[in-house]
Order: sequence, then C-alpha cells, then structure tokens
Amino acid sequence: MLAFAPAALLFLVFCVSVVRERRKFSNAVVLGLAVLCALGALVYHLVSSESPSVPYVVGALVALGSVALLVLVCFLFLNGVRMLRKEGRSPSNLLSLLAALAILGVVALLVTAAVLRTPVLIGVATAAGGLAVYFSFLFLCFVCYAFLYGRLRVRRKADFVVVLGSGLIGGSTVPPLLASRLKRGQAVHARLAKRGASPVLITSGGQGPDEKLPESHAMADHLVARGFPAELIEREDRSTNTEENLRFSKEIMEAAKPDYRCVVVTNNYHAFRAALTARRVGIQGQVVGSPTAAYFWPNATLREFTAILVDYRQSNAAMCVIIILGGVAAWWVNWR
Repeated sequence: MLAFAPAALLFLVFCVSVVRERRKFSNAVVLGLAVLCALGALVYHLVSSESPSVPYVVGALVALGSVALLVLVCFLFLNGVRMLRKEGRSPSNLLSLLAALAILGVVALLVTAAVLRTPVLIGVATAAGGLAVYFSFLFLCFVCYAFLYGRLRVRRKADFVVVLGSGLIGGSTVPPLLASRLKRGQAVHARLAKRGASPVLITSGGQGPDEKLPESHAMADHLVARGFPAELIEREDRSTNTEENLRFSKEIMEAAKPDYRCVVVTNNYHAFRAALTARRVGIQGQVVGSPTAAYFWPNATLREFTAILVDYRQSNAAMCVIIILGGVAAWWVNWR
C-alpha cells in the first residue's frame, strides 16, 4: 500500500486547496498528478505480482489505447468539419481539425523514428513526443477539473448575478449562445431569491463596432421581454472582453456593497477560465455555466485550453524548453 502514499497525499492536498480556493488551475494539475500516481502504483503492483496474465493485460491496455486514439482523431476530424460548415472558416473554428492533424503527425513521427532510428529523427521524435505528453496531460487535467468545477454548488447567498455578454446577431439580437446564459442567470437569480436574498442581475457587455447597441442593453431587453423585473437589472456597458466584463462589474458591485458576494454566469465551456480570470481580478464569487450545443463544445474547449496556456505562458515556455533540451540530449546520445 506504500506505493499509493504519493497519490493519497496529492489527493489530500487537492481537497484542502479546493476548500480554500476552488478557482485555481493548480487544483487541476494536482488532481491530475494524484490520478497519475495512483495509476503508476496500480501498474507497479500488477508488474510486481509476476502473474502470468500480466502480458495479456498490458497488451489489452495498449490495444485499448490505440483504439481510443483512433476514435479521438476521427471524432476531432468530424467535429472540425462540422464546425466549419456550421460556424464558418475562422481560425478559432479550425482547432479540432488542427488537433487531429497534430496527433496524426506526432504518431507518424514516432513510428518513422522507431523504424529508421536516425539520430535526428530520434531527437525530434523525443521532443515531439514529450511535448505531446505534456500538453495532453494538461488538457486532461483541464477538462476533468472544469467538469468538476461546473458541478460545485454555489456555497452562499449572493448579492449579484453577473451574466457575461457575447456578440449580437445583426448588431441587435441576442444569439442562442447568449440566450442560454441569460436563461441560466434567471434560474440562478430565482434560486437565490427563494433562499431569501434579493440579488441584482448585472448584464455585462459593451458595444462592438458592428453592433447597434451595447450587448448589456440587448441582454436586459431580452430578460424584460421574458418577464424579468426591469428594476432588478443593472447594465455594465463599457467592456469589450471577459476581463473587462468582470473588472467593470466589480466596480458596480463594490460601489453598491463593498462586502458583496456574486455568481457569474457564462457558458459551461467558458466557466472555468472565467473563474480563473475572476480570481485574478479579485471578484468575490463563483462562476457557473449554461448548456452549449454539443457540436460546439469540443472546439470551444480547445479554444479555452489554448487561452489558459497563453495565460500561463511563462511556466509553459519553461517546460517546453526543458522538453526540447531532452530531445537535443537524445539526438546527442545517438549521434555519438
């Protein structure tokens, strides 16, 4: 059982960290490391048992992994094609296709290096494989913890419900994606009101260059048209991105009540990154997500993950340099 001690310790650290502050990406990494250590302990016990079934189990796991990888590539490719058909040919809509091509490229490189065994190919394959493992690990950590975060309940009463804006159709009409946020915002507001609170709902979003009115005004009109009391709506109409949504909404909340608590509403794929941003700007509250169309979720999740990598670019760049140096070392050893 001693082999499971690192996993148990990491899981304990994870639980304490979540209780203290759930809006941290380090929580996702610690949880991923705990799972990785537990899997390592299981493999160790399996190998050390010297059971005759070990080769069959290992073979089955390798086969299962290969099939899962093939299914993932096919899924990403088909999702990428669907995104292009439904959402248009923008760079952000190409992420699913690019991910599928990247996986195929790394696999092809590893196979070629294993067959030809030239020093240059071994070095490049080592670096590429290391980078693929690193980013795959971070992505799995992100997806799993974002899933858990989205299911954590709002712990306290809240004074404000903040609904983050997005683009408008035709410059004035609330699109389905934003309508989903507003519907969830109404539901959260109703639940808080049942607990005895009287929260204010803040619609947050400025006016883009191609919009006829600020997003917050269109959002407020959308809510009022569906029976929400106009006197409970506050408009934040200066922001142009998520960070500004949160900063300017924070100013409104602090002016009204310095010791406020709030719930921020966005779409489910965006909730965890919005929570990280909320922590960075000092928002006192939790972020919850609204449903998103199934076909839109994979590409949107990849986009959110890419944005988080950029937010932590210094530590990620350092790890990439270390992994690439490992590839250089592999080339040097085989070249000599």
